[in-house]
This record gives sequence, structure tokens and C-alpha cells, in this order.
Amino acid sequence: VNQGNMPGIQSTFLAMDTEEGVEVVWNELLFTDKKAFKAHEEKIKTMFEQLVLVDHPNIVKLHKYWLDVKDLKARVIFITEYVSSGSLKQFLKKTKKNHKAMNARAWKRWCTQILSALSFLHSCDPPIIHGNLTSDTIFIQHNGLIKIGSAIPDDLRSPIRIEREAQQSLQDTESPKEKPLEGKKADETAVDIFSFGMCALEMAVLEIQTNGDTRVSEEAIMRARHSLDDPNMREFILSCLTLNPEKRPTANNLLFHRVLFEVHSLKLLAAHCFINNQYLMPENVVEEKIKELDLNMVMAEIRREGQPGAQWRYSEVSFLELDKFLEDVRNGIYPLMNFAVSRPHTLPRALSQPPEDPQKAKTPTPEPFDVETRKVVQMQCNMELNEDKTQWHVSV
Repeated sequence: VNQGNMPGIQSTFLAMDTEEGVEVVWNELLFTDKKAFKAHEEKIKTMFEQLVLVDHPNIVKLHKYWLDVKDLKARVIFITEYVSSGSLKQFLKKTKKNHKAMNARAWKRWCTQILSALSFLHSCDPPIIHGNLTSDTIFIQHNGLIKIGSAIPDDLRSPIRIEREAQQSLQDTESPKEKPLEGKKADETAVDIFSFGMCALEMAVLEIQTNGDTRVSEEAIMRARHSLDDPNMREFILSCLTLNPEKRPTANNLLFHRVLFEVHSLKLLAAHCFINNQYLMPENVVEEKIKELDLNMVMAEIRREGQPGAQWRYSEVSFLELDKFLEDVRNGIYPLMNFAVSRPHTLPRALSQPPEDPQKAKTPTPEPFDVETRKVVQMQCNMELNEDKTQWHVSV
């Protein structure tokens, strides 16, 4: 399957997770030089352990990974979520083929979801740089949910001498000092912001003409920018494409830009609060609540002097629409990012694995393990001195 389009990935296969009964993607990252692999083995393990812990509704989930080392070759196999609805590029091509323009509301919703994912990655400690964000590595589901492909950092691909295809194919105007990646500096997040700007421009105009060799010229970018009618949209995209990386805004700051920023409705805030605490309620809580209600009951009223007030009854609420809205919020289509304080996301530490049996290590199939899914509903903590008053005793 062509999902991810990541430089350095030799093979991607559609596979079946027999434990969960869902389709997944089997990816293979091949190292032909075993010495180069050995030199980077610890870095590879650390990076994949970090990526496995990344959990965000707008990022393609990396489920598991393992190393398969043979005599001369070595490969990293990693299993990712399968997004069946296709890439953003395919969607834009279909839209252009049908002679349709991009809907401004859909553009804003997509930009918000992509920035929500980038803001999460960049605020991890240490920051995770995607490094390969294009319309080929962004996926759109049938319900409008956007997911960006898993990030395989550039410095991890370097041992196999893979050129930085994503950055090369974007344009000719990128500043030279960005091309080598020397480490995870904070300003390297600017590479992802430039890539996002190109994606936002492509989403707005549906297609940016290339020179026939997949490279996008500066003139083509200029033409695409000038074709935008909305000055706020133009200014938003220009700020991402600034040549000086230090002057580009962060993903979190872009969510506050006037072209995207909106005050969330009470309905959306309530939906997020509901979803966050849903484990305290039954699954069919909306359906159960309807049974208890008198649909003729007035739920809201605007009183007016000298004339009858406007009343809103429960019978006027579409409960099917409410269920659909809750499902969309649960899936991550309407993220709450605009007022959140930017703070480092500390990823949970990977559980230390017991030493592998040499015989088991040869098999490419990982051993299944149980994941804790229960949640604490109520907790008490007591602190008291022991009998001889020398030590404190804590019970949870």
C-alpha cells in the first residue's frame, strides 16, 4: 500500500492485526550497511520507543516496532494505523477534477487539525520534528478527520543515505542553513512550519504547478499566493513561508491567527468535557437521557417585555445530530487548542522489557502483551506516622 510515502521506507504492506482484528500497515526500513545500523541502533530504539508513545487523534498511530538483524542486512519493522480513505493530495485532485473550489470552512478545519498535531509533536520534551509533511503524508478520512503520517526523523534516515525528498520537492526558496539537520534544536520546528505553509497553500488552490520534475518553482508559489482572494489567508500562508526560519511562527501561535482563531462554542466545550469524563457514564447516555425527558418541556426561554417570549423545547433538539457531533469530537475533528497554554508534553516512559530469550529474538513477530485500560474512578490517600513515630506511612 502507498501510505506514508516516507523516504527510506522500502516496503509498506497492508496487514491484519490478528489480536484486535483490524487492518494495519506493515512498514520496513532497510539498512543495507549493517555497520551503519549498529552505529545508530541505540538512537533508533530510543526514537521508536518515543514514537510508539505518541498518541494524538490527528497523528497516524505507530503501534509497535521491532528490529530484524541478519548477517549482512538489518531492518526496522514497524506497524502503523491504516487510513483507508486516501491522501490529501488524492482528495485535492478529485476536487479540482470536478471543477470545485476549496470551501473556506473545510480549509480552516483541516489547518486546525494539522496544527493541532504539529503543536503536540513540537511541544514534546524533547521536540519531535516530523520532517516529511506533504499532501502525500497527510490523510483524510470519510468523516473529515485529518491525520498526519508517522514521523521518521531525518537524522535517523541518514545512515541509509536517503536524500531529503520532502524538502527538495517543495521549492527552490528554502534557506541553505536549514538543509543539514545537526540535532533537535528548538528552531528546527520551523522546517515543519514551512512544509505546513506549502500544504495550506496547496489546500487553498488545490494544486501548485510543478516544472515536470516534481520540483515547485518560486514563480509557481508566487502565482498560487496571488490567486488567493482572502488577504488574511494570504498573510497566514506567507508567514509560514518566510525565508528566515527564526521569523516563522510556531504551530501554537498559528492557531491564534485571525484566519483560524474562533471562540469555541459552549456546545463544543461541553462536548469535550463530556468526552473526557465519559468513562463515568454509560455508553448510550444520550439515548437513556432522552427516555427520561418530557420532550414538550421548555429548556430555554427569551423573555420580552410587552410580547410573548421565544421558547426552545427539547423536541426541537436533534438527538441524532448531537450523537454525531459527540462522535466527531471524540474522533478529534474539533480539537480544543486555541486557548491551551503551550507546555511540554512529557511522554510516559516505555516499560522496561525483560531480557529476550535468544531463541525468541530470531522471530520477527513480537510477543503480545496486555495493556492496562482500566481507569481510577475514586482515590484516597492517607499519610500517618508509624507506631514509634519515626517514619511516615502512606496508603493509597
